[in-house]
Amino acid sequence: MFLVSKAAFDGGLNPAILVFYRQAFATVILAPLALFLEWKHAPPLSPLTFCKIFVLALVGITLALNLNGYGLLYTSATLAAASINSLPVVTFFLALLLRAETLRIGSKSGKAKLVGIVTCMVGVASLAFYEGPHFKIFCLFDHSHHGQNQHLRSHETWIKGCSLMVSSSFTWGVWLVFQARLQKCYPPKLMFTALQCALASIQSFVVAITIERDPNEWKLGWDMKLVAVVYCGVVVTGVTYYLQAWVLEKKGPVFLAMSTPLAFIFTMMCSALLCDFIDLGSILGGVLLAGGLYSVLWAKVKEEEIIKMEINEKKIISKLEEQDGSLELKRVVTIATHIQANDIAKVNA
Repeated sequence: MFLVSKAAFDGGLNPAILVFYRQAFATVILAPLALFLEWKHAPPLSPLTFCKIFVLALVGITLALNLNGYGLLYTSATLAAASINSLPVVTFFLALLLRAETLRIGSKSGKAKLVGIVTCMVGVASLAFYEGPHFKIFCLFDHSHHGQNQHLRSHETWIKGCSLMVSSSFTWGVWLVFQARLQKCYPPKLMFTALQCALASIQSFVVAITIERDPNEWKLGWDMKLVAVVYCGVVVTGVTYYLQAWVLEKKGPVFLAMSTPLAFIFTMMCSALLCDFIDLGSILGGVLLAGGLYSVLWAKVKEEEIIKMEINEKKIISKLEEQDGSLELKRVVTIATHIQANDIAKVNA
């Protein structure tokens, strides 16, 4: 997605127009499937839930994708993929604010979380303030257009692009946290995804028509613009959003965030093959962000293990107490029965 989108932006496509087209394509693909597969079994959609989905689509899709698109315009595909690694830390901060997470600095897991958060912050700073030398390795398909966009890669625009990327990660983190909660109110994943895409299409059209009113800029030909629109609309928005909704339901937002460093690795490899420049700052920042991410995730796993052990201990203790209580009850019943039998015998005598 980062590579194809970057190529389309360098070819003159406005990021806001791409966001609208990809949501529109995704809606066209997902809506018939959702109506056919889940419409009969879907629960009624209340006005309150609809408003929540509307706001969720506005923050997590419309706003996040536009921020990401303009950030990608000012930077590179490698930096865009690296900055996504800040998503789990953003999600963790939001969970702390919502009291869904705890930070016990005295424990090993708490220290690991703190180290991971600090490492991610250093990684974000490396992405923003240190660009470093550029590399071209394993260059197989040279279609670069660095001369056309070299003016966009000044230090000021680079910092601006990185800031937009981090802001996009923040809005996406909000989207993940609240989407996991909202899915409990409206469980059908395909209908949920299609509705978000449809609402985001309307919102994105308003944003795009406000930014770009020249009809010629909206035209799509048989070029990279069309490839980016179809790929991002069908594969990324349609297929991937549905898979993300499925993973969120099964494992939660933290598990989904574990895959983000893979995007950085794959994008960096493809960027090298396509002769896109790879700067040292993006590599260092991506490595630091990935390291910080897995430090936080390791702490999460340890905390979950401790919680499971505590739950098992409580179950064992409660079972023992139940057994002891039942044995004591049997003893009381036996004694009472014996006394009652003696009393009956005395009365009969």
